[in-house]
Amino acid sequence: MQKKPFATIRDVARLASVSVATVSGVMNHKGVARPQVQKRVEEAMKALDYHPDRMARSLKTGLSKVIGMVVPDLKNQFFVDLMCGVEEVARGEGFSVIFSNSNEDQAIEKENLSMLYSQRVAGAVVCSTDAYTTYDSAMMRRFPMVFVDRLPVVGFKGRAVTVESRRVARMATQHLIDLGHQDIAIITGRMDLSGAYQRAEGFRQAMQEARLPIRDGYFRTGDFSVASGYACTLDLLSMKEPPTAIFSSNNNMTLGLMQALTERNVLCPADISVLSYDDFPWAAYFHPKLTAVAQPGLEMGSQAAKMLLEAIQSPNETPEEHLVVLEAELIVRESTAPPKRTSRLEKLELPALSAH
Repeated sequence: MQKKPFATIRDVARLASVSVATVSGVMNHKGVARPQVQKRVEEAMKALDYHPDRMARSLKTGLSKVIGMVVPDLKNQFFVDLMCGVEEVARGEGFSVIFSNSNEDQAIEKENLSMLYSQRVAGAVVCSTDAYTTYDSAMMRRFPMVFVDRLPVVGFKGRAVTVESRRVARMATQHLIDLGHQDIAIITGRMDLSGAYQRAEGFRQAMQEARLPIRDGYFRTGDFSVASGYACTLDLLSMKEPPTAIFSSNNNMTLGLMQALTERNVLCPADISVLSYDDFPWAAYFHPKLTAVAQPGLEMGSQAAKMLLEAIQSPNETPEEHLVVLEAELIVRESTAPPKRTSRLEKLELPALSAH
């Protein structure tokens, strides 16, 4: 069966009995046609199933109405929220979005960005697996780019949207300390990523302020995957003195953590309290309901899209804010409770005071 050729703007003009310029004016909402003529053009476009060739238009005008977005894990609810926030703002401004998934692989991310460059997109929102290299590439191309969640370097002052990871991680750790926990472990993500680093620093800060040591073996490095959360938790459970609380640095690793506890018949929070960085829709339906840090994913995506569109539409203007920092929220539920076991520090026998 021979493929039916796509209708052209000339086909629409012929069916509507108007000029090509009139069809173009209707499509671009220039208000040059009378209402009855506009209706005739719209009916002709519908009858022919006509869709404008945006690529050809962008090559002709030098202006693209398409932006790109690269995320590291399309299966993670947090990144889905980011994408929804970006798409909603972009659609409202007449832009389409090309989404791509790097699967936490730097080589795939590089390929995705090359694809976006070749598609002549107007700019991109990126949650990067290798933010430093990606930033350098964008700067060399003078390509509008906004980083979201993960920043190229600590103290980055370019266009970006993130959250107060260090502050809220410190607050979350302090919640465990206030419950009476002293043997607290953390499962971090890749420490070369800004989010993982900031969360770990917030954990260290809270422990230091409480004058609590981080025991050897209680600081475990994962890679933000379910498998790494599972493996790190098994390692913690195999210790002679497992922790009484575990702070997991993202939702995927929390799923692996809970799987390991279930397989080893470890009760939460009776045996071990669990605190997750990243909330997700089903956290309140877990048994027990998970205590978690909730990031404003939709708002982060929306802010990133707004910042990118401003950069595209006003390329020569310096933005008032290069960096937007939003607040995250600690939601206390049922997975954290006072420890049942006496802390190892409290078990240490102090020398008897001599009488004077």
